[in-house]
Amino acid sequence: MNNKHKFNILLPLAIAALLASGMVAAGQAFRPDTPEQKLLMAEKAIAQLYVDTVDEGRLVEDAIKGMLEKLDPHSAYSTPEETRELNEPLQGNFSGIGITFNMPSDTLYVIQTINGGPSERVGILAGDRIIAVNDTVIAGMKMKNSDIMKRLRGPKGTVVDVTVLRHEPGAPADTIGFSITRDDIPIYSVDAAYLVDASTGYIRISRFSAETANEVREAVRRLSKEGMQQLILDLTDNGGGYLQAAVELLGELLNPGELAVYTQGLQSPRFDAFASPKSRKPLFADGRLVVMVNQYSASASEITAGALQDHDRAVVVGRRSFGKGLVQRPIPLPDGSMIRLTVAHYYTPTGRDIQKPYAKGERDAYRKDIEERFNHGELMHEDSIKRNDSTIYRTLRLQRPVYGGGGITPDSFVPLDTTEFTKYYRNVMAKGLINRCAISYVDAHRKEIKKLYKSDDAFVKSFEVPESLLDELKEMAAKEGIEYDDEQFKTSLPLFTMSLKGLIGRDLYDQSTYFKVYNRHDPIFRRAYDIINSQDYTTILSPSE
Repeated sequence: MNNKHKFNILLPLAIAALLASGMVAAGQAFRPDTPEQKLLMAEKAIAQLYVDTVDEGRLVEDAIKGMLEKLDPHSAYSTPEETRELNEPLQGNFSGIGITFNMPSDTLYVIQTINGGPSERVGILAGDRIIAVNDTVIAGMKMKNSDIMKRLRGPKGTVVDVTVLRHEPGAPADTIGFSITRDDIPIYSVDAAYLVDASTGYIRISRFSAETANEVREAVRRLSKEGMQQLILDLTDNGGGYLQAAVELLGELLNPGELAVYTQGLQSPRFDAFASPKSRKPLFADGRLVVMVNQYSASASEITAGALQDHDRAVVVGRRSFGKGLVQRPIPLPDGSMIRLTVAHYYTPTGRDIQKPYAKGERDAYRKDIEERFNHGELMHEDSIKRNDSTIYRTLRLQRPVYGGGGITPDSFVPLDTTEFTKYYRNVMAKGLINRCAISYVDAHRKEIKKLYKSDDAFVKSFEVPESLLDELKEMAAKEGIEYDDEQFKTSLPLFTMSLKGLIGRDLYDQSTYFKVYNRHDPIFRRAYDIINSQDYTTILSPSE
């Protein structure tokens, strides 16, 4: 049978498949010239007539990806495994053993056990090395974090056996076996929440997940009891997450009923989302509020910052945000894979489009936007910020000018400081040596540091990175083939000491300790703190003339 005869048989088969799938109703005239029928016929022809064996599932996946790549930069396809990994951080929890860990070189090092979690309950300690999981030795193996997590995570109630190597100062290393029953482990989106001074609170949000608003509520209540009257909200490097999480958070910062954001698209009618506090009244609708953003703040971060700016509720400090203002609708597929299809744009309450310009199908250029901003000088000079939308919008209460067309432009610009950044520092960071060096130091001095500094505040105030630790870092770098440069090392010394101290504090105390150290060095935080404690705050939030 020749190919022509085969195809004459194939066409009715394709029609039957279309009828069975519901893509063409029974009795409806079959039109082989429609795009969806053309696509199905092509796939069937390849699957049944191609000279070699083909993976039909892979063929369809590639076709879906190919179609989506011709659209906007955020429409995408994910496999079942990728879909699970994408959703997990936003759902607020997973089932596992409850540790934070690092892999300096080829050893799994336990940084902390989660309070009340499965590992803490069986007696695993910070500083332990997990050398085997079930029957597999993992020490000495070059494994990705994702590979490690696959071994440690699993359904709630299942058991995983781990072998731990424990070093106690002054004693020989000991090997201990543990059986750990997996349980639900929370994924926190609030990285830090503390009082900077007697009345100024600081909250850092790393992502917008299902539990973000609840975490912020808890942090605000605690800080308020401790004396907080004004708040710095840090959204730098926050890539976004759930729209609803941002709206819920805004419900605690805006007056009830105020517009938080709206979405609209060609096939999607306008949808307004209003601030509606879960508590009886908003937890922090009064009191000075400063929001920190940078070029990596995106999506839900921009919705939050934009709404607070539009309602004149906060001063926004930092650099123009990323400009991700496209709404993706998840379309689950039967095998667990998913299409995230862009269906609308996000608009701030004044009507500003958050999305930066893009050309369909030109994803490489879109991804290089931040690099282009750097080359253009925008990250260093306020007058280089591109105004993609010539319209001047006005805030809703004070009629201040604000700008759209791509991201949120801050009220107070903070340039990117590159004066301490050197090639030597970059190479040391790229090898993960600062982290390895901090882990090594904590491992050797954990008890004496905790004894000397009873609290992280005492640590932040008084601990100084010893010269011997900096020498150890240089030695590590040399062993990795990084040529020492004394001038560059001295230039980057503030970055080296800040990073080492912050990581040591994180490993000894908690994540907030790192930001207590880092924020002393961060220009955006320092500007935010200056503004919230000065007349600049009321000057910025004054009616436009």
